[in-house]
Amino acid sequence: MVSRSVLPVALLLGLLCTIPAAAQEQDVSGSSDHPLLSRMEGFYIWDYSEFEHESEDFYDADDNEYTIAGRKWVIEYSLREGLTPPGQLKVQQNYINAVRAIGGEILYEDGVYMKVASEGKESWIYLWVDDDGSDYTLTIVERSVMEQEVVADPAALAGDIARSGHATVYGILFDFDSYVVKPESEPTLEAVAELLVANPSLNLYLVGHTDMTGSIDYNIELSANRAQAVVDALVERYGISADRLTGRGVGPLCPVSTNRTEDGRRLNRRVELVER
Repeated sequence: MVSRSVLPVALLLGLLCTIPAAAQEQDVSGSSDHPLLSRMEGFYIWDYSEFEHESEDFYDADDNEYTIAGRKWVIEYSLREGLTPPGQLKVQQNYINAVRAIGGEILYEDGVYMKVASEGKESWIYLWVDDDGSDYTLTIVERSVMEQEVVADPAALAGDIARSGHATVYGILFDFDSYVVKPESEPTLEAVAELLVANPSLNLYLVGHTDMTGSIDYNIELSANRAQAVVDALVERYGISADRLTGRGVGPLCPVSTNRTEDGRRLNRRVELVER
């Protein structure tokens, strides 16, 4: 005689098969879309990892490698059961269009590698999609632009110039109201010199930028003097030909962040390397 508390074997097996499948179509506990990019319709998060500080390698169309460290997300999506896979190309194009719509840059379309700069942060993005588009993974590393002060990378500067015609440099430092290059700027100056030695046909405008503190005219003059001081340092200390470098200053006229906060003003105080 079978106990009333024991389910029939066939029914029990049916429950074991259906309950996990339903559970699998819910976002994994603790997961969420990245604030920058939402998911494709009909997908759920089946795996999710978030790291306070981790690195990832990213690439551009010329196969330049960029090792980016910062806050990292790995978000893996899967299509809900019964829906038609959208195809690899559709998923890729949707994210490429989304990144372009928010002012981002597509580093490599076949990859897909992308970058978005906003509010003093860079978000580097890698999208992997399987053949039919039923599964895809977003790997995103977000770093503060200020982290670039630690070590200037000649290869990264060259890649920025090749893609966009300019590169931003934050590691060349001056005291308040001064255009004397501070000694701690040496590693960054060395990186710029290495860039120029490795690319002998590259000629640059070195463009000084300030924050909005003080008058426009004063800041334009200060930024021009700072740019010229960088030119002089590269010529005198590293033997770069003066013919390859031109110093200019635009003061506070091309901000990359707000001048209402100290973090924003700090981002606006910079040197740009512009291809001549």
